[in-house]
Amino acid sequence: MHRAFSHDAASIGIVGAGTIGSSWAALFLATGRRVTVVDADPQAMARLRPAIEAVAGDLVALGIGDPRAHWDRLTAGGGDWGALAGVDLVQENGPESLAAKRGIYAAVEAVVPPGTLIASSTSGLMPSDLQEGARHPERILIGHPFNPPHLLPLVEIVPGRQTAPEAVAAAHAVYLAVGKVPVVLRREIAGHLATRLVAALWREAVYLVEQGVCDLGDIDRAIAAGPGPRWAVLGQGLSYHLGGGAGGLARFLEVFDAPIRSWWDDLGTPVFDAESKRALVAGAEALEASVGGRDALLRMRNEALLAVLRAPGPLSARPADGERTPD
Repeated sequence: MHRAFSHDAASIGIVGAGTIGSSWAALFLATGRRVTVVDADPQAMARLRPAIEAVAGDLVALGIGDPRAHWDRLTAGGGDWGALAGVDLVQENGPESLAAKRGIYAAVEAVVPPGTLIASSTSGLMPSDLQEGARHPERILIGHPFNPPHLLPLVEIVPGRQTAPEAVAAAHAVYLAVGKVPVVLRREIAGHLATRLVAALWREAVYLVEQGVCDLGDIDRAIAAGPGPRWAVLGQGLSYHLGGGAGGLARFLEVFDAPIRSWWDDLGTPVFDAESKRALVAGAEALEASVGGRDALLRMRNEALLAVLRAPGPLSARPADGERTPD
């Protein structure tokens, strides 16, 4: 079905005022858009404005804008679904439950016009499953950010079986307009793209801890001091391409074919039981304490991310000429 979806989305609806929803709200508000937030939890709504204020400096530092300059464009709708009437895009951040999200979509579709996009921040649910039973499934897709959404530019756009190409193109344009780096998947898969990559690394990290090779602190230090900074500017593909010298990735794959296969064969399957989870939690808590507690850790993370994001890099910018974008 051909439908006109807004490529600018001057009015945004946010469902869920938790960590992800408030971060999305801050980003959209900083760009001067009208933002309506709906959450039936009064405590979540009470935390919304302080949460936006807490990240406002990050958005100013990135040059995106100051959400505090647009308080008049923020509507706290509480549990009133009707407050979403007329928005151009709904960014849904509800519980990671198929039943819960379908219930949210039913409530949203009862008040928004057919031309309103509905994007889910789900980390792993399939868009085709979310579309089942919807009045207008063609406007439903995944718009999955990385936490925190106001800072990390990636958004994974995943269409379902019934998603209209026009909806994908409009979502791509909206995210691009607010400074995101959208990546459109060619087909849906559980966990999307980046979450699957992170899950693969986490799986091996858990295995190494269980085998007594190292503790969680060692793993985090190894990543932060080794591949982490390199991934921030190149990603694994170009890293190996440069690792191949003048022969590029072709030479790298020729030289390291056998070693890579042997490493893959030796990757472990973690038990991930109560004991190993306790060890992981203890490791994380020790790391948090070493930097002065949770607030200090959050501030340290955000300040470091800002430094990385402000640095030039070939893969951190918007799509370049010739790069694949939706039709």
